[in-house]
Amino acid sequence: MGTDYAGGFREDGEGPVRMVTLSPFEIDRYPVTNQEFAAFVEATDYRTEAERFGWSFVFWSSLTPERYDELVEDTAALAPWWCKVPGSFWKQPEGPGSSLEGRWTHPVVHVSWNDAAAYALWASKTLPTEAQWEYAARGGLQQKLFPWGDELTPAGKHLCNVWQGDFPFANTAEDGYAGTCPVDAFPPNGYGIYSITGNVWEWCADWFRVPNPSEPELRDPMGPPDGNNKVMKGGSFLCHASYCNRYRVAARTSNTPDSSASNIGFRCVRGKNLELDGTAPSQ
Repeated sequence: MGTDYAGGFREDGEGPVRMVTLSPFEIDRYPVTNQEFAAFVEATDYRTEAERFGWSFVFWSSLTPERYDELVEDTAALAPWWCKVPGSFWKQPEGPGSSLEGRWTHPVVHVSWNDAAAYALWASKTLPTEAQWEYAARGGLQQKLFPWGDELTPAGKHLCNVWQGDFPFANTAEDGYAGTCPVDAFPPNGYGIYSITGNVWEWCADWFRVPNPSEPELRDPMGPPDGNNKVMKGGSFLCHASYCNRYRVAARTSNTPDSSASNIGFRCVRGKNLELDGTAPSQ
């Protein structure tokens, strides 16, 4: 687990490389789709945090020029391409007037960690620990940058949904998608797992900390017992080498458990070592 890759983000705690032993677990073949999340909402009347807050973050180019002009003064300070869009949530990804038409098999977005954990509990599953996620993402390979090897586009072939062009201004969409894509749009990894790189960030159960523990071997690591941010893995359709090459298997980032955006989703696991509330038990 982890990496010492020179082109990575040491401040994120990507390293050191360390041995990890995991108990058997099952992981979803795909991230949770809009169709699956809709079934959860219909069964439980659940309201996401974005719905309760009344807004969520949407990438600027997903909006019409007129809508962006209305919101240009209400953007994230350190990342002005993120707009706070009133009325945006999982069912209205770009705000009022948008819908899920043609996107039912895309990963659900605008879900916070708390929303994802609620879904997992309903499904009798949990969110993966970072170690489980990374093991599954590697697809049986050892210390490769991506689930298929070290080249992002081997022989010029796109194997995941990430940004092409000049971030954040122009996306050529050479991979076929400027936004999210169907969860089975690209080939699976060696374990038969789809969409584990790019498309949407995926929440993990762990609280985020830097640096990672450096013991010679860890068994079923679950992260620290508490913290401020939760781990996210996998990158998204907005990741690009010029700004955020965190679509690598060992890369990681974090966000507060109540945060949501148009590029954040999740998948679930089932394993006897985790509680069903989606949280990492205290160590």
